[in-house]
Amino acid sequence: MLQRLRHALSRRLLVRLLRPIAQVAAQREQFTRMTRRTVSVTVTLAVAALFTSAPVQAADAVRVNLAWLPQGSTGGILLAQAKGYYRDAGLDVSVMRGYGGQRTVNEVDGGLFEFGYGDPVSVMLNRAHGGHAVMVGAINTRWPGAMCYLERPGFKVNSLKDLSGLTLGGGGASPVQNIMPAWLKQNGLAPDAIKTVRLDPAVINTALLQKRIDLSECWEGASLPVQAALAKRAGQQLGKVYYRDFGLDMMGNGIVTTDTFVAQHPDVVKRFVATTYRGYALMREHPQEAADAIAAQYPVLDKTILLQQIVETNGLISDDPAQHKTGWLRPARMESTADFVARAFGTGGKVKATDLYTNRFVE
Repeated sequence: MLQRLRHALSRRLLVRLLRPIAQVAAQREQFTRMTRRTVSVTVTLAVAALFTSAPVQAADAVRVNLAWLPQGSTGGILLAQAKGYYRDAGLDVSVMRGYGGQRTVNEVDGGLFEFGYGDPVSVMLNRAHGGHAVMVGAINTRWPGAMCYLERPGFKVNSLKDLSGLTLGGGGASPVQNIMPAWLKQNGLAPDAIKTVRLDPAVINTALLQKRIDLSECWEGASLPVQAALAKRAGQQLGKVYYRDFGLDMMGNGIVTTDTFVAQHPDVVKRFVATTYRGYALMREHPQEAADAIAAQYPVLDKTILLQQIVETNGLISDDPAQHKTGWLRPARMESTADFVARAFGTGGKVKATDLYTNRFVE
């Protein structure tokens, strides 16, 4: 009896001792089965995703020519780059300095760049010589060109006749060399009433301050604020005469590409144009923030001059904003531009105004 009792107690004790071990083993086996199922499902889903999900699209590479050094006139492009707007639009944009409007337009036409900051004069000359450059949006909706001079006692410009006999310094490849004579003739003056001399653009500002020329080529949103700042530092005051105030109704600079690129990559053009104007919208709404962001990318820039360039560009970019989007190219002004350029450069009827631009991406 005692022996049977001892045997029963031993079995109960053994069961009690082994029960936790068995439970742990069962839990381990259950976890293993669950893990196997989870891994199986995960692998299955991963394989399915590999074959069913849309492939990741590579960003479209785009090269942009600024036509000159980074400055306020091209601030919308610089901002869109600095803020990552182009990246968000699926564009891999490379921004590069340029060496003048005509060269920029020709380089875009030659395939060195997809887009450039160009003017309708350069586009028309390009097409007159067999090129296919085209404007797809305006930045300066009015001609930004001017003649700058140092103010002095007894000298005041009330009419263009007050500038007769003076010397104007302009870049060797600048359109001013042809625009000036035609513009003077349009205003009833002799084509050589103002003498033009060709200078390296890098020395124009210095030549004016040193009084080696009476007038200098200057551009709103670009060189005009630079010249004004230099004159102020030299204790001088800068005066200016805008061509548009004396009958020159021309479109200014904008976004340039080619007919071929528009035909082959309309979606890239659409995204680039829309994103660029997103940059210009930020520049218009927050000019100081824009100047800070651009200066952070290009520390060598004078932020005071940059801000003034931005303010001037903001004043040029809008044209009938109640009826049209930013970038709209006014057809009547493009017609006037083509007529004037044909006279000034002797292109005749080779190029029609409608060949120079499209509003397809800004309507």
